[in-house]
Amino acid sequence: MQTTTYRYEQSAARLTVEGLPDLSAGQGNDSIGILSGWRLQLVAAPELEGTREHLEAMMAVVMPYARHCLSKAPKRFGGDEGFVSIGPDAAGHQLQLRSSREGVEPLQLHLDDADLADLVRCLDRLRLDQRVQLRWSLPEDRPLHRRELVERIPLHRRGGGPGPRSRGCLGSALAAAAGAGPC
Repeated sequence: MQTTTYRYEQSAARLTVEGLPDLSAGQGNDSIGILSGWRLQLVAAPELEGTREHLEAMMAVVMPYARHCLSKAPKRFGGDEGFVSIGPDAAGHQLQLRSSREGVEPLQLHLDDADLADLVRCLDRLRLDQRVQLRWSLPEDRPLHRRELVERIPLHRRGGGPGPRSRGCLGSALAAAAGAGPC
């Protein structure tokens, strides 16, 4: 049986996946149901490769990190025990990759916003490609919690109570009871 290869390219990133159809699931010859390998080439970085677990770990941290960056609430994703972690740094974004092989030092890559956007586009195209029929174990996309966006909420709206512009009926009643007169 012949290996199927698909390539996802964006300006600064090229992701190539290889695999075979899962014939037990009735997949055709042009699909990938069993991932045999992948390679990722980022500009000014060594070529990366690994197993499905490595690719899934990258998708699991890079995609939510990008969502947080778009919401202007970047934070670090991935821990020291996982294969991949990413977080903000002075130059943009620091992607750290850890090998599953003993004695291999972690690889640190620095990405700017364009590099990160290109990587996300490639990963997203792979995830949404109908020809790649893998069940990814990725966290569900959810809206960010209010506490994650607190820095984006203006100070006058963080207090919880109605402000001077939005007193409403309760604000008017309290003002009248306090002798302040009508709004």
